[in-house]
Amino acid sequence: MKKLEGIEPAAVLSHFEEICSIPHGSRDTKRISDYLKAFADSLGLRCIQDELNNIIIFKSGSPGRENEEPVILQGHMDMVCEKEADSDIDFSTDGLRLIVDNGILSADGTTLGGDDGIALAYCMAILESDSISHPPLEVIFTVDEEIGMEGAHALDTTPLKGKRLINLDSEEEGHLLAGCAGGALGVLRIPYDTVPAEKDSLPIKLQISGLLGGHSGTEIDKGRANANTLMGRLLYLLNKEFPISLVKISGGTKDNAIPRECTAIITLNSNCLNDSFTQTVNKLGRIFKSEFSVTDPELSVNVEFLTDYKADFAISEKHSKRIISALLLTPNGVQSMCQDFPDLVETSLNLGIVNTVAGEVTMSYCLRSSVDTKKGELMFKLECLAIQLKASLSFSGNYPAWQYKKDSPLRNTMISVFKQLYGNSPIVESMHAGVECGLFESKIDGLDTISIGPDMKDVHTPNESLDLESVKRTWDYLLNVLEAL
Repeated sequence: MKKLEGIEPAAVLSHFEEICSIPHGSRDTKRISDYLKAFADSLGLRCIQDELNNIIIFKSGSPGRENEEPVILQGHMDMVCEKEADSDIDFSTDGLRLIVDNGILSADGTTLGGDDGIALAYCMAILESDSISHPPLEVIFTVDEEIGMEGAHALDTTPLKGKRLINLDSEEEGHLLAGCAGGALGVLRIPYDTVPAEKDSLPIKLQISGLLGGHSGTEIDKGRANANTLMGRLLYLLNKEFPISLVKISGGTKDNAIPRECTAIITLNSNCLNDSFTQTVNKLGRIFKSEFSVTDPELSVNVEFLTDYKADFAISEKHSKRIISALLLTPNGVQSMCQDFPDLVETSLNLGIVNTVAGEVTMSYCLRSSVDTKKGELMFKLECLAIQLKASLSFSGNYPAWQYKKDSPLRNTMISVFKQLYGNSPIVESMHAGVECGLFESKIDGLDTISIGPDMKDVHTPNESLDLESVKRTWDYLLNVLEAL
């Protein structure tokens, strides 16, 4: 028996469970794209699948509504693949293990992919139904939204006729998203030279773990610790007391997820090793844990002496200090708040990934701002940091902010439907996290756009959850909106 069998809306959740069985991480969307193409073909619907695996499916209006103005429904195929350290899931081959507990859906030890698998499921249920009232539909499923909205960037929108778009990538029921930050991805590459490890050096593993992490848009203002920048601080403070050499460092797996873990391998001459080293690490661990006792109560700093690990080389002292300085000096987190909406983050960045490859340490960032010139200022800061570090810097996936419109007939209709259903008004807002609406508005003149979705929590983390009652209410709301348009 399937986990979601018998839970309403069954038409939606049956598709969602099937989606969860198909690997669909970013840059691994061929299988889910082919699945959606086969689904459209089985219904006899016109479908376009482009070279990147983006999908557009067309469906005529329900009887009597064939000649109305089309509506675009849109979501993205890829999910952020994060898992607990002890999870044996292989995201490239395995489906997710779903858990239902008191009306809350999650996955065992991994992200759930409700962001944005639920959008696919909603749309599939509408496309296969013969009883739902709707105008002509143009359904867009994009790829690689989570790594810079690459699918939306490349999508050819000329086949589309609709001027109203409902994006299904929001995470709070009862909220109509009407604007969001723009963003970009940045990669800083710090080259290094190596030297032979000292004969009497001992390899040591330092690990920061147990952090809560989270979405770098929706949780960036929560004050949660970033494992990568915290490791920079740990290494800097240790280097002030001990002649350590850096061998390698790695932390985080997604630039748009606040990193929960970071690991560094260092060496220290055995003649300099005594109880004070472990005592210093433990002392710093207690300080970090105290500082983040509210946001990251499970934070842990561990040291392990690697008697079975042989480090033949270490990064030179000059370049070790340069890398450690980069981690300590880098801008990270909230940079400024919106002047018009004091509770809304205006500009931020997240150092999501640090990795050591042959001859360089890479630092990967997700930048966001609702003001394009402020995003540019943040890019300039990283450029200056790169110059001082003698490093290289590149940007990709630059997408515009989605500006709030004072006049939106689509928003007015959706507010009216919400009031009729629930007797009160929805919350209309802008947000700091990025959705693809701004890109579509830049491609389609006169496009009117709103984003909605059911309640989800802790997306981009293994704690991600989806409220099933909220899924049903949002489904009912979406169907009433389609009837009213």
